[in-house]
Amino acid sequence: MLTASGISRSYGPRTLFEDVTLQLSAGRRIALVGGNGTGKTSLIEILVGDAEPDTGSITRPRDMVVGYLPQDLVDTATGTVMEEVLAGAGELTALSDRLRELEALMGDPEADQDAVLAEYGETQGRFEAMGGYALEADAHKVLAGLGFRDEAVDRPVRELSGGWRMRVALGRLLLAKPDVLILDEPTNHLDVDSVAWLEDQLANWPGALLFVSHDRDFIDAVADRVVELAEGTALEYVGGFAEFVVQREERLQRIEAAAARQARQVAKVEQFVDRFRYKATKARQVQSRIKTLEKLEKIVVPTRKELVARFSFPDPPRSSRTVAEFHDATVGYEAGVPVVSNVSLAIERGQTVALVGPNGGGKTTLLKLILGELTATEGTAELGNNVSVATFHQHQADELDLEKTVVEAFSGGIDPGKRNLRTVLGSFGFPGDAADRHVRDLSGGERTRLALARTMIEPVNLLVLDEPTNHLDLPSCDVLEDALTAYPGTVLLVTHDRHLIRNVADALIEVRDGTATWHPGVPDHVLTPPDPSKVNRGKGLNGTGSSGTGSTGSGSTGRGSTGRGSTGREPVVDKGGAQTLRNRVNKLEKELEKAEARVADLHAQLADPAIYDQPEEVHRIATDHERLQARAADLLEQWTAAAEELENIRT
Repeated sequence: MLTASGISRSYGPRTLFEDVTLQLSAGRRIALVGGNGTGKTSLIEILVGDAEPDTGSITRPRDMVVGYLPQDLVDTATGTVMEEVLAGAGELTALSDRLRELEALMGDPEADQDAVLAEYGETQGRFEAMGGYALEADAHKVLAGLGFRDEAVDRPVRELSGGWRMRVALGRLLLAKPDVLILDEPTNHLDVDSVAWLEDQLANWPGALLFVSHDRDFIDAVADRVVELAEGTALEYVGGFAEFVVQREERLQRIEAAAARQARQVAKVEQFVDRFRYKATKARQVQSRIKTLEKLEKIVVPTRKELVARFSFPDPPRSSRTVAEFHDATVGYEAGVPVVSNVSLAIERGQTVALVGPNGGGKTTLLKLILGELTATEGTAELGNNVSVATFHQHQADELDLEKTVVEAFSGGIDPGKRNLRTVLGSFGFPGDAADRHVRDLSGGERTRLALARTMIEPVNLLVLDEPTNHLDLPSCDVLEDALTAYPGTVLLVTHDRHLIRNVADALIEVRDGTATWHPGVPDHVLTPPDPSKVNRGKGLNGTGSSGTGSTGSGSTGRGSTGRGSTGREPVVDKGGAQTLRNRVNKLEKELEKAEARVADLHAQLADPAIYDQPEEVHRIATDHERLQARAADLLEQWTAAAEELENIRT
């Protein structure tokens, strides 16, 4: 067990956190959350031994192995992809190397063959007992799950892009199976296929796991605890992200209620003191109450610092009904080797469409094609009439001028019109004096949020966003979601964040196996595809070394389903409404689970004798218990009816 006891960390006069106590033990899977600048990375650096706490201590067994994946990788890899991943197996790799050496000595007439054979037998026995003969097969499964094709495993790591190098580092850690695994934003460089695969691996992780993520679905699928860095300390909640949100709100409400009760009691005492201060017969009681007030430890209500966005975008210029259209379009980077083939679909005005699929499959290639940065080798890809475009790419935050203030970097080149730019910045999480900070003083997530604000404020009718959530914290992801919901134009979105996709997208374009397929709505089977380590459907990493745009792959002549548009082609529809009904069943089931869990929690509170010293709290809990019981019963009835209807459709 790795234990942090009473640790604190400050930078100058600013205290990031203090009195943090945390236990990482086998089987415990903890999601670490908190806003930008609360100290998540600083806490992790202390836990892994890269930094010392100002106060407190870290204890762990001497033989404990800790594996760490940082956000910014210091890469010293010199071998191939497979060699680097196998190197993570530690003792197994050393045993494998020794077996090869001993096999070579068996052919050496000058070697002591009896000693060689004896050592070989002993080494081979240990190697086999530790699962060594399955090691390379396991490494192939891990790499396939992370999106690597078979031919990519022999490529030198130094030839890969940063995103793919990060995958190699992650694969090495997964194969090594350290006692404690610590991951800082592990999904940033993954596609939805690999994120779903990683969820399955980590949900059954046998050791201790601590990870930072902004992906709510990922947290819900993996974590059994959430630790929030807030209010200058660490607060632990049992359950996934959904339970964390409910419990945090309940905690805040309890503190607010307790503070209100305390305020009423203080007011009564102060009223007594003021009334009888000058009456000699009450002097003793007055002094007693004054001392009570002086000793009283005031209940401090935590400030709710979540970013609350209020967006009011000006209406963009009106475009044609069809904003973008592909007609039998084929595109690639090398002669005769297309990335995607025979794409035919149309995107209508006002839609938000998410492009999903494996990295290297062609999502960014399609964006470049429609933006005119690439030319179709066959067919056409074109924007509609009067379409104006603003784009955001993965490294756009790195292009901000570090010497400018936030408001200077935001306002440069923008015609404000009737808008107050500082008000707009406030909507994106830079209120008041925060707009006067220098860009160099912002965290990575804050710079990304600023770059997004700069992109989205342009008076255009088509937004093209490529992985906008990388490096954002959870409140910033909420800001982006609210902004996309309020945006009046058309959006093309590439992201691995399934929560964001579900909440903003009207349709999906699945880019896979050389085709682009249109899906109306957000079908869950598209966001959670088969395990890529078992069914390697995606293009994955190949000869270009790119994490997306530079990929090439075997061509496919399959035609994708068409999207809605003015071309007269009809989208593929879900006959009988089965998918819509399936989505409803799943949604009702989740809501029912949450309602029943809340009822059980309230029942436990009512069973606590101590609660009855607080009549107002008892009344509130009892009222909530009755209301939620009725809600759970109603949800159960709805779920039963929907499930029966779905079963009838299937049969």
